[in-house]
Amino acid sequence: MSAKSFFKNLIENNRLFFPLYLGVKNLRLYFTSKRYSDETYLKKKFSIFQDYPLDLENPLTLNEKLQWLKIHDRQEHYTIHADKYAAREYIAEKFGKEYLIPLPFHTTNYRDLKPENLPDYPIAMKTNHGFGNTVIVRDKNKEDWKEIRHYYRKWMKTNYFWIEREWQYKNIEPRIVVEKMLFDKDGYVPNDYKLNFVEGKLEFIYVSVDREGSNKRNIYDANWKQMDFTWARKGKDLSDITGEDIDPPATLDKMIEFGKEVAKLYKYVRVDFYDVDGVLYFGEITQCHGGGFDQLLPYEMDLSFGEKIDLSTIKS
Repeated sequence: MSAKSFFKNLIENNRLFFPLYLGVKNLRLYFTSKRYSDETYLKKKFSIFQDYPLDLENPLTLNEKLQWLKIHDRQEHYTIHADKYAAREYIAEKFGKEYLIPLPFHTTNYRDLKPENLPDYPIAMKTNHGFGNTVIVRDKNKEDWKEIRHYYRKWMKTNYFWIEREWQYKNIEPRIVVEKMLFDKDGYVPNDYKLNFVEGKLEFIYVSVDREGSNKRNIYDANWKQMDFTWARKGKDLSDITGEDIDPPATLDKMIEFGKEVAKLYKYVRVDFYDVDGVLYFGEITQCHGGGFDQLLPYEMDLSFGEKIDLSTIKS
């Protein structure tokens, strides 16, 4: 074994170091992002997080086709749906405002994040133009608001398009949205039900379970039978992802009904919902789960779902 192969195996088999190693490689690529065309950047990033090269000339897997769609399938309503603030109007008009999570405050100026502008009940803050930046505030009088403003100041200057090259995020006006924090009758954060549609058909439901506790990921088919595959970022210990079986939510049929309406507009889309003691709330509309960089394992499932997407109907 060569020295290069030895150190490669050493890194990839280290559960603690490997995710950090991938993160550093990804960060280095991001800082040089604007040097590359969409195609080149996506191929470079794909090589970091997947175990096979990205073929944009003949994409076969679901993750490959998501990358192809980023470049060739760009429609105006995609930006509206990706905008976590603008999407609320679409949802209210299409399905009813009663399915929206209450929004007590929103702003385009991070300096407005002050206790006097916010309600006294628990809230979840996030930006409308990215992901992974949610801050949960249970008691506004116990937070370091200077630190929170500094955090969102950086996010308000970030254009998420350059991170994953998802076109729909490029022209969103950055905004901070403040939602009422949802809890069930026992005081727990509700599960997050992510319905994944391919060519308008519900293929599977990806559930974030016990999000403040074990934080597991269960996957079910449309009949609520648990499926044996994972879709998570490389470097995760996949054996620790799946949790114990759970019952379907009371509003599952309504989730599927609403999700199918949204899915008519996409080749692939993920529509997220919450069920709070039998009350349904929309979460968000995601056009590219994990940016198309999460590993769908086993590979055969990545290929199987990819085969269901017909790209010949896209006029790029």
